[in-house]
Amino acid sequence: YSLHYLHLIFYILLKVLNRFYKRKEMQKLAADSGLDARLFHQAFISFRKYILEMTSLPADLHIILNDICCGAGHIDDIYPYFMRHAKQIFPMLDCMDDLRKISDLRVPANWYPEARAIQRKVIFHAGPTNSGKTYHAIQRYLAAKSGVYCGPLKLLAHEIFEKRNDAGVPCDLVTGEDLCRPRGSSSCVTTPYEVAVIDEIQMIRDPSRGWAWTRALLGLADVHHWRGGGGETVIDVHNYQRLTPFSILDHAVESLDNLRPGDCIVCFSKNDIYSISRQIEARGQECAVIYGSLPPGTKLSQAKKFNDPDDPCKILVATDAIGMGLNLSIKRIIFNSLVKPNVNEKGEKRMETISTSQALQIAGRAGRFSSKFKEGEVTTMHRDDLPVLKEILSHSVDPIETAGLHPTAEQIEMFAYHLPDATLSNLVDIFVSLSQVDGLYFVCNIDDFKFLADMIQHIPLNLRSRYVFCTAPINKKQPFVCTSFLKFARQFSRDEPLTFDWVCRHISWPLAPPKNIKDLVHLEAVHDVLDLYLWLSYRFMDMFPDTASIREIQRELDDIIQQGVRNITRLIRASDPTVTDPLQAQSNRHSQTGRGTGSTKASGQMMDSSLASRLVRDGLLTPDLLQQLQREWSKDQKQDNSSQRALDLEHQSNNKGKRKKKKK
Repeated sequence: YSLHYLHLIFYILLKVLNRFYKRKEMQKLAADSGLDARLFHQAFISFRKYILEMTSLPADLHIILNDICCGAGHIDDIYPYFMRHAKQIFPMLDCMDDLRKISDLRVPANWYPEARAIQRKVIFHAGPTNSGKTYHAIQRYLAAKSGVYCGPLKLLAHEIFEKRNDAGVPCDLVTGEDLCRPRGSSSCVTTPYEVAVIDEIQMIRDPSRGWAWTRALLGLADVHHWRGGGGETVIDVHNYQRLTPFSILDHAVESLDNLRPGDCIVCFSKNDIYSISRQIEARGQECAVIYGSLPPGTKLSQAKKFNDPDDPCKILVATDAIGMGLNLSIKRIIFNSLVKPNVNEKGEKRMETISTSQALQIAGRAGRFSSKFKEGEVTTMHRDDLPVLKEILSHSVDPIETAGLHPTAEQIEMFAYHLPDATLSNLVDIFVSLSQVDGLYFVCNIDDFKFLADMIQHIPLNLRSRYVFCTAPINKKQPFVCTSFLKFARQFSRDEPLTFDWVCRHISWPLAPPKNIKDLVHLEAVHDVLDLYLWLSYRFMDMFPDTASIREIQRELDDIIQQGVRNITRLIRASDPTVTDPLQAQSNRHSQTGRGTGSTKASGQMMDSSLASRLVRDGLLTPDLLQQLQREWSKDQKQDNSSQRALDLEHQSNNKGKRKKKKK
């Protein structure tokens, strides 16, 4: 009887609590107190568990619940007790007003009072790719008495740096991992400047990196920045037309046999680059490869190889990394695919068709003004993709309507003052959930930041150092890079400098040239680790003291990687010996015919779905021809098996005859 009574009480309590959870009025009250829908749900789950699992509830809460169950109280009477519990698991609810003020991002322009105090003239260079926008901005920059160039790529920064110094004007170079200050130059951060150039301004709406362009735009200017008297910003728009035309072809390439000198095949994965480059070289043609994780020096050497008219390399296989920064002599852009992985503003990853802006950025590399091809062509590798590409390119580019924002170290430190027990990851989560932005801005995705914060949460670091470590630009998909990041943070927390010898032991320097693709990928990861060291060295100079030595071995590593990329086909062959040229595979199959079970096994391997789909995708087989080959192979297998069974029976019969003769 008592057990049945307890079950009944449990059921009634559960019903009452669920009614409370569904009350719109309670949800609104909770939201006004700082509990958004996500936090309200989390708080309720915890509150319900607390009530149902506690052997003894506080007297006041026990009385309220008893009254409601007996019909003498109202369901809303639970709210004060719910909030009391919510404040225990979400301490920020006690200081919500202060936290809301800290996370108010509605007027980010006010973060830069010095820029607001001067009259700024902004010249926006608008136009398609290869229209001279960057050229005219850079010319104005080079002619100025003082200036600063802000761009997304090291290659671009190095190019501007060299041009300025070659012209006899001392210039600094500051990137995430580099700080070059020739004799006579001075820091652009502390010196007044006449012109500022911000390149690739469309990146301001990037879900992950847009905040960096927002800070440059609000703190400097859009493209050109002249220092003058006080007043409001003046905006001047310069429109440009493309210098050389490009056309969309009416036919797809369909087969790698149809490639021509000056072709660039654009892929959205390294695996496709490996596969296609090997197939190209199997046809007796050389090709260059460029993808994002290659070191800048290797990218540049591959670009020079492709651009050199005296080099036999006439084909380029690349990712969309070619969309910015590299001057390439491309006649025809060929999209191997129109789908790439993408991360939206919520941090959700999915495969999506490329946008009009992305397609134009890549297609615009064909027929550059400075190349030998004065007219460009654009098409697809596969026939079905061509109408999709035409549809994408027929649309106008979406206007830039929003800009990214990111919490600063100072804002997170103020949050930590009010919430001293919260982890950095939780602080950022709470900041984002409470942040207020107007329609012109959005808070950038912080998943990478949180990933690093969670990784080093157990390591004792002060908040400012922890924040800096978590803003490091690392590839979290590389296990060796993540492991190195963790070891760097642990060594730093012990107040032990990360010396050159320590780093060499960690990366097992010196390193041998790669023997296969796995080795090449590891060398790229090591290069990223050295980048990470240099990046941290400019934030913590005393703890990362050996930048010159690290940069020296990084240059040596770049040469080793270049050597590997030059031999990439051999590396692919060593990595995946089962992927062979179709003609060779057919020859192997015929050579194994008639070997009993071995023949069946070989034929089964030939029909491996991944290889078959790859042959169809690359236009080496049609679906109908593939089915015909399957039928023929199946028929051959049956014949082989029948022949083998006949041979086995004959062999058995002969053996029986021999045994009978022996008995006689």
